[in-house]
Amino acid sequence: MHVFDVLADPVRRRVLDLLSAGPASAGTVTAAVVAEFGITQPAVSRQLRVLRDAGFVDVTPDGTRRVYRLRGETLREVDDWLRPYRRFWEPRLDALATEVARGRRDRRAADASAGPRGAADGRNATGAAS
Repeated sequence: MHVFDVLADPVRRRVLDLLSAGPASAGTVTAAVVAEFGITQPAVSRQLRVLRDAGFVDVTPDGTRRVYRLRGETLREVDDWLRPYRRFWEPRLDALATEVARGRRDRRAADASAGPRGAADGRNATGAAS
């Protein structure tokens, strides 16, 4: 299965999201995915196997548990493939970040010039009538 076919599935993407926080047991991953997607434990196990077979995760036995962790190599391959296409979205994201920062700055300036809240309606800073 091609790596993008693997990534096309929302359950598998969610498993990768969970494992991005660090290694997790099969039970932990399964509980989260079952709760979120309403699928069965065997269905989650199949998704974990697909991720393992595609090289996205490694599994290590730990007593009676199986611990899954991300494999950076496969994710780097995906990132390398995407690199030439970043020029299509990075400038827009940079522009969005600039606008968000400008909006925050403008709101802070407006709040500072408005003075303490409640002053316009005859209330003091605690909200009591003055």
